[in-house]
Amino acid sequence: MKLIVGLGNPGRSYVNNRHNIGFTCLNHFAGTQGIQFDKKQSKARIGTGEVAGYRIVVAKPQTYMNLSGQSVSRLISKFSISLNDLLVIHDDLDLPLGKIRIRYGSGSGGHKGIDSIITELGSQDFLRLRVGIGRPVINEDSTEFSEAEIIAYVLSDFTTDEKQALIKVIPGVSEAILCLLTEGLTAAMNKHN
Repeated sequence: MKLIVGLGNPGRSYVNNRHNIGFTCLNHFAGTQGIQFDKKQSKARIGTGEVAGYRIVVAKPQTYMNLSGQSVSRLISKFSISLNDLLVIHDDLDLPLGKIRIRYGSGSGGHKGIDSIITELGSQDFLRLRVGIGRPVINEDSTEFSEAEIIAYVLSDFTTDEKQALIKVIPGVSEAILCLLTEGLTAAMNKHN
C-alpha cells in the first residue's frame, strides 16, 4: 500500500494560496484516478483506490501545515505504511514557479510542514515531490525577507499569471506520481526533475 500526502491548510480562505499547492496537485491526481476524499481519519481527509496495481491512500492533513506530522504519523500507523511507501507533495520556495523536483530523504529546507513530518516520524527517509512557488521579488532596498514576509507570501494567493503557469504543472505532478508508481524513483527523477 502507498500513502500519498498533499500538504496545505484546510478552509476556504486558503484554497488558492501558494502554500496549498500540495492539496491542489493531490486533488488533480485523485480526480484523474477516480478517487474521492470521502472519509475523515487520522486528522485528514482521505480517499482510497487502486492505481498501477497498488492500493493507494491519498490524504490531505487537516491539522494546518505546521502540524502535518501529527496526521501523517497516524496514517502511517493506521495503514501500516513503510516510510519507503510514503510520498509527500509540497510547495517549495527555493524552486522557480512551476518546476518540480522528486527527492528521497534530506532535510526540510525550512518547510514547516516537512519539519513536522520529520519530527513525528523520527526520520527524513521518505519521498517528496516539491512544487516550485518561487520567492517574492526582492526590491532594491532589501536583500532578503523576514520570516513574517515569507509567511505572508506563502499564504497569499497565486496571481492570474502564476495560475496560467501552473496549468501545465499540476497535470505534470500527476504524471510524475504515475511514473514513480510504474517505473520507480530513478526513472521518475530522470523524466520529471
